[in-house]
Amino acid sequence: MRLDLDSLRIREGEKVNLDKRPTLVDPVYNSKKEYKTMLANHVEQLSKLQQVHYADNRYAVLLIFQAMDAAGKDGVIRHVMTGVNPQGCQVFSFKHPSAQELDHDFLWRSNRCIRCLPQRGHIGIFNRSYYEEVLIVRVHPEILAVQGIPNELINGGKVWEHRFRSIVDMEQHLYRNGTRIVKFFLHLSKEEQRKRFLDRIDAPAKNWKFSIADIAERKYWKEYMQAYEACLGATSAKHAPWYVVPADDKQNARLIVSELILKTLTELKLSYPEATAQRRKELLDIRERLEKDVAD
Repeated sequence: MRLDLDSLRIREGEKVNLDKRPTLVDPVYNSKKEYKTMLANHVEQLSKLQQVHYADNRYAVLLIFQAMDAAGKDGVIRHVMTGVNPQGCQVFSFKHPSAQELDHDFLWRSNRCIRCLPQRGHIGIFNRSYYEEVLIVRVHPEILAVQGIPNELINGGKVWEHRFRSIVDMEQHLYRNGTRIVKFFLHLSKEEQRKRFLDRIDAPAKNWKFSIADIAERKYWKEYMQAYEACLGATSAKHAPWYVVPADDKQNARLIVSELILKTLTELKLSYPEATAQRRKELLDIRERLEKDVAD
């Protein structure tokens, strides 16, 4: 690809300024036809790698997508993962916590996510995730107020620092046990979001995607950007990196994400399990019996 993918990665402890990170870059494709060809090639490669990943059965891969509304998370997941065998891949979306969950600590609430973690040989995709606990909850402190946290812990001013630490520790634990995590923030401009909202209103088939709540959240754009900046810098690590993907061009974003997923799977050095000498002898014996069946 013509884009340096590593330039999109957030370094561990980096002080993130999203204003300095582009929402639009020169496309890695020259035409719509080339885009379709490139994406089809990525999907084919991903399908082959996923088959080996499933057979290899040593690692689990978790892909996390976070973004503002209308950034294209659903489209990226749908287009990039279209060729993947559903037997080895699952997509999960996460909504507002229940009353019971609000009576527990934030990682217990995030247990909905934990229960959905991929097993070895599988790919798990989180469309939003436990990161909502340091994003939407930070932007809307009234949510934090009903979570039953002792006032001294909130007033101490370190609630977000502590949550970041808990997330990093959890992701390190997953890494040590064979789960590889890659996190994508689809970086959309406020103006592009406005255009996509208008499109959702004007296109009847997209009306269902839009609600008045989307406009309400748009008012907190600055606060969300600040929350994302703090989150990305505090929780990106070599073992679980964040990538800031320019998302104003949907096609470009899909190609970038698919290339990063391919990179992740390729680096695992996957292979089909080799048959032992005993297993090979067993297979040859079976072959001999099958050949005799034909002769009979």
